[in-house]
Amino acid sequence: MGGSRAQVNKPHKTRFASKSSRNLHKTSDKSRIGKSEHNVSKGARAARVQRNKMLREQKRAALLKEKRASSGSASAPRVIVLFGLSADVNLNSLAEDLLSLLSPQGYEATLTTVASVEYKLRTTVLKAPHGDLLSCLELAKVADLIAFVASASSSCDGSTSDYIDSFGSHCLSVFRSLGLPSTAVLIRDLPTDTKRRHDSKKTCTSSLASEFPEDCKFYPADTKDELHKFMWLFKEQRLSVPHWRSQRPYLISQKVDIVADDFNSGNCTLLLTGYLRARSLSVNQLVHVSGVGDFQLSKMEILKDPFPLNARKEQDFMDSDEVCDLEVLRSLVPDPMRQEPLLVENVPDPLAGEQTWPTEAEMAEAEKGQKQKKKKKRALPRGTSEYQAAWIVDGTDEEGSSTDEDEEADGMVLDEGDIGYPGQEGTNYSDLSDDQASLSFGDSDGETDVDSVMMEGENLTKEQLANEIQKIKQAHADDEEFPDEVDTPLDIPARKRFAKYRGLKSFRTSTWDPKESLPLEYARIFAFDNFYRTQKNVLAKALDMEQQNRDDCATASSYARLYIKDVPTSVASKLCNQAKTMPVTACGLLQHESKMSVLHFSVKKHDSYSAPIKAKDELIFHVGFRQFIARPIYSTDNMNSDKHKMERFLHAGRFSMASIYAPISFPPLPLIALRSSEGAGTAPAVAAVGTLKSIDPDRIILKKITLTGYPQRVSKLKASVRYMFHNPEDVKWFKPVEVWTKCGRRGRIKEPLGTHGALKCIFNGVLQQHDTVCMSLYKRSYPKWPDHRFPILDA
Repeated sequence: MGGSRAQVNKPHKTRFASKSSRNLHKTSDKSRIGKSEHNVSKGARAARVQRNKMLREQKRAALLKEKRASSGSASAPRVIVLFGLSADVNLNSLAEDLLSLLSPQGYEATLTTVASVEYKLRTTVLKAPHGDLLSCLELAKVADLIAFVASASSSCDGSTSDYIDSFGSHCLSVFRSLGLPSTAVLIRDLPTDTKRRHDSKKTCTSSLASEFPEDCKFYPADTKDELHKFMWLFKEQRLSVPHWRSQRPYLISQKVDIVADDFNSGNCTLLLTGYLRARSLSVNQLVHVSGVGDFQLSKMEILKDPFPLNARKEQDFMDSDEVCDLEVLRSLVPDPMRQEPLLVENVPDPLAGEQTWPTEAEMAEAEKGQKQKKKKKRALPRGTSEYQAAWIVDGTDEEGSSTDEDEEADGMVLDEGDIGYPGQEGTNYSDLSDDQASLSFGDSDGETDVDSVMMEGENLTKEQLANEIQKIKQAHADDEEFPDEVDTPLDIPARKRFAKYRGLKSFRTSTWDPKESLPLEYARIFAFDNFYRTQKNVLAKALDMEQQNRDDCATASSYARLYIKDVPTSVASKLCNQAKTMPVTACGLLQHESKMSVLHFSVKKHDSYSAPIKAKDELIFHVGFRQFIARPIYSTDNMNSDKHKMERFLHAGRFSMASIYAPISFPPLPLIALRSSEGAGTAPAVAAVGTLKSIDPDRIILKKITLTGYPQRVSKLKASVRYMFHNPEDVKWFKPVEVWTKCGRRGRIKEPLGTHGALKCIFNGVLQQHDTVCMSLYKRSYPKWPDHRFPILDA
């Protein structure tokens, strides 16, 4: 019965087998023998697991070090800035409650820094004055925590929330552009009844939640117990600050003094005393005093900490009368060989481009070459002198010489990239060179390149001032409706009026030499061969100095006194008066950051600013901790081209690139651009916000103008156009430039017609009678050099 017909069952089920064993029959015997090589992957997996474990340990150690540095006994006091969301909020009572909670045994009314033994925390409490935008902006730059204070009993109309007035909403938008540190909201003036108190807090929280980051916490802050809870949570909170603040050391002054300079009566030494934050500061570094400028240090003293957490030391300090009597632990003096020079502008050498006197060997070689050239017979145009013949290229260009002469006979040459200014042959104005034209007409684009500085307010009546503002607004509206359109003047030939302009065959692909015809200001600035490599090296050098603990450095969290030399006495006295209401901030500069260059910012007009902002208008730039005055030009940011079109106005609702002459700063850095009002005594308003993008003097910004004409007669593809020019010589001059119409036709100029500037054009399609014929011309534009650099000099 059995035999070969017996039923044979499967020895196993494949669904319980591994994938490798099911496919074992598909592999060769050679691969089965080498199966032990799969053990290599097990070793790679073990190495990967070990590497991930090591990275986790490093992150944990870094977080622990950061926590100890920010909240340990040796860390600098945490800065809490109290900002009232409305004018009804009483910040003075809240600040007194916080300071009395942190220091039950009492504190000095003149000092805003206290050391709390109970909380094991040192805190500086600052109040942002409501209505003073500049003070609020400076305090937001140095705050570790911004505590927004809302009053539950206030009601604000015309704002996004019932608890925020217009100034509070305006400052909030500016703080977001600057970069918010850690935030919290303290709710005051809640009802005493428990149920009404809970409902009022819930209503206030739901109304304000959309205005703040998601991790922002809301705390009631009426009673001592509620403030106690807030302080305990604040002590354990991991604070976050904007990245740009952690790249440079900075100091918030607690005391400002002046030491007269015996050798120079106009200058003095400014003394700033306070805690160093973020990074170590070297005595050889340059420092920037906010709103004043860049300076060198003559000395730096590391003082005994006036606010220790140790109770005995604190009692010893309380017995002393003045903070200035602190013991000097260490004094640092700069090394002249290693100190960073205060180099702002490059000193141009007017003879740098001059030719030196040739040597005898060079003269002999030149005579030999001249004799060889004379032996060659060349066909030259009639009337060509020896000097002119020396400039005619032999051989390769002989065939193309006829076409070149034909193009030059028409005057203007279409720019293919390597052509500078158009030739002038064949016209009645051949004796006028390009340089002469530039000198005689200057920056002749009067309607757009005029200095945008208005007349002084005391020289204008109210009616004249209103007319000036109305003209600017009308120009802004015309620029939006008819961009780049310019009328050809009747009294000046167009070839003179637009001598600096040229045509481009393609805005995207035509070449433009970035080193051609640069202005004199470019001899005063600095440029990098490779900016990103330089930035990487500078930041690596700063990090290396931080990790080495060098003898010439004061570490972060040290209590130091900076001796800033060669500060004008008038400016220093202004700072002393300012320090009574708001602390003075000084920050250390990285290498090269005092030198002038061309900076480019991505900017957007602020929503609250409605007045037109014209190119080259004077603005106050707040870039990180630094302040300076600049006169920017605006342009588009083309991703697929090396040329960018200039914009005459900063338009609302879109980003533009603002280019300025300013001291070098390494990105990323935020930008707040302020504009001073025309009236005397009025505070500047926020005009634009943005970020620093790059430092590149070679960025090509082209100003475009469009000359327009109107068809007089149309015959299929041909048309006679008038009112674009007013004499036939101008038509010949601009003949090589391509023309286009607003309905999408493209063409070229064939010949002039008559004696009044009419021209005949040929297009690639039938032209409509109502169409407009246009011609685009371009010239390179540059920012305006500021008349003065720092805003405190105007105060």
